[in-house]
Formats: sequence, structure tokens, C-alpha cells
Amino acid sequence: MIANTGIQVLTAGRSRPARMAVDQFDVDLRHAVACEAEVFAMTEALRLQDAIPEHAASSLAGIVAKLEMIVGADRDIGDPTDFPWPHIASVLRDLKAIAGDLPAGRRSRETTRSDVAKHWESAVKLVEALEEEGAAEHRGDVAVL
Repeated sequence: MIANTGIQVLTAGRSRPARMAVDQFDVDLRHAVACEAEVFAMTEALRLQDAIPEHAASSLAGIVAKLEMIVGADRDIGDPTDFPWPHIASVLRDLKAIAGDLPAGRRSRETTRSDVAKHWESAVKLVEALEEEGAAEHRGDVAVL
């Protein structure tokens, strides 16, 4: 399969569209792996988020961090202008005014790459297992439930 990238390349004084060969199977496989890796990462993030209430804050910064997590949660909270969301955001602003904001933290690239590699590896294993299961079903080696 040939894909036109839309990038014009100058060759011999004239321009022509650049073309590159694309293995659609590889693209589909890498997309499936990326989607599964995202699911693994989100599942881990939600698991950590769900564990927050079980841990007591030991400082005002810890309380600010917990409220930041609640206010910034990406879960379906219905209408963010309804009670209690504006009230929680107000408490967070007040607490920051008294105790200060959280120090700006940044994960190292090494830590991020390690996390990505972990989730990517798990996703590759899952996609390979699903492909093998699909191939076995296609061959008739396994009973479909």
C-alpha cells in the first residue's frame, strides 16, 4: 500500500509528492497495542486515584494534593457547576491561599519511559494473545462460546 503524505519534495528541480510504503497490518497492530497500553495506563491511574481516600494526609500540602486530584479528576461528575464541585474548588482555593500551592513537580523522562515500556510490553502480550485466539478460532481449534 502506498500512502501520500502530502509533503512536497524537491527533486531535480521539480516537486513531486513524497510517497512511502506503509504496511497496513503493522499500522493496525501498532494501533491496537497503543490502545491497549493506554487502557493499562488509565487502569493503573484510576487504581491509584481510588486508593487516595484510604491514606491520611500528614500535611496541608497533602490535603491540597488530595483536593487537586478530586477537582481535576477526569471522571464523569455530571454538571461541574452543581453542588459540591464549586464548593470543593472554593475550599481548594482558600486552602492554597493559606498554605500555599503545591511545588511544581516534574517526572523524569526516564521514569516516564519506564512506565510507557511497562504498559507497552503488557499491551503487546495481550494483543498477541488475542490474535492467537482469533487465529485458533478461525482454524477451528477452539470452540467459540
